[in-house]
Amino acid sequence: MARPASALRGHILDSALSLFATRGYKGTSLHDIAQVVGCSKASLLYYFVSKEAILAELLTPAGEGLGELDARLSGLEGDQAVAAAVTGFVDLAMRFRREVKVLFQDIPVLAGHPALGAVPAVVGRLMTAMVDGSTESRGLVTAYMVVGAVSVTCASDVPVPDEDLRAELIDGALRTLGRAPR
Repeated sequence: MARPASALRGHILDSALSLFATRGYKGTSLHDIAQVVGCSKASLLYYFVSKEAILAELLTPAGEGLGELDARLSGLEGDQAVAAAVTGFVDLAMRFRREVKVLFQDIPVLAGHPALGAVPAVVGRLMTAMVDGSTESRGLVTAYMVVGAVSVTCASDVPVPDEDLRAELIDGALRTLGRAPR
């Protein structure tokens, strides 16, 4: 039985994300994706003009989530901003684990990818919120440590339940930032 067009499109995206997360973006070809999906490369290109277009579509929800977090942080200060930045970032990293893994596997290739657009600026604002606007070396380094550690942890297959992982990531990030955990 033929798969409906929207289901095929979704299957292409899910298969591509799985392949990108296991083989890397650079290590995955359109042919590889078509094989896993069970369609021809021409069928795949009917839905997406390129591998880059697939990646852009896969990263868009994460980018939108980051933008929404950025908007929520606007106007918050002090402990409220720190807690919202840490909790929001942990939640995003957990929700988009495979996408984070893809980014970490191919950082040099993907760093300038158009799909990432404003992400560096938003992450900068997120880190500023994490340290309550501090420009001191300690604050800047700890913000980078938190963003890196949360991202790497979420991109890994940590054998703990998601609820525990989330709680430990938030508590650990707050401790790293010198804030009392919840």
